[in-house]
Amino acid sequence: MMMMCVCQAPLSPTPCAEISDDELVSISVRDLNRQLKMRGLTRDQIVRMKQRRRTLKNRGYAASCRIKRIEQKDELETEKSQEWQDTELMQDDNNRIREEIAALRGKYDALKRFALIKNIPLPPELELLP
Repeated sequence: MMMMCVCQAPLSPTPCAEISDDELVSISVRDLNRQLKMRGLTRDQIVRMKQRRRTLKNRGYAASCRIKRIEQKDELETEKSQEWQDTELMQDDNNRIREEIAALRGKYDALKRFALIKNIPLPPELELLP
């Protein structure tokens, strides 16, 4: 009984031993075509090399997009944190100013009562304040 071995092309195209992945990605299409022709590769091998190049380039684009997105997220989180700090500072300032106003209002009312008790006439502009 004789067994037949069916050979299939690998799922991921194997790169040409003489062209590194970095070179494959960085070389221009014109130079790549020229190099592949000069090496005497079959049409099938050339197609696989071009598919490999496309896959590598796509992975590079995806990686750079990922990195950019992560950096942008970090920047936005830093900005958001700063905005929260600024908001808290403004709220603290508002509360401090409200307390100052309340203290001044108390002093004004006390002076107004004192003037009323001592029959000290107030200028008309001070009479209008609530």
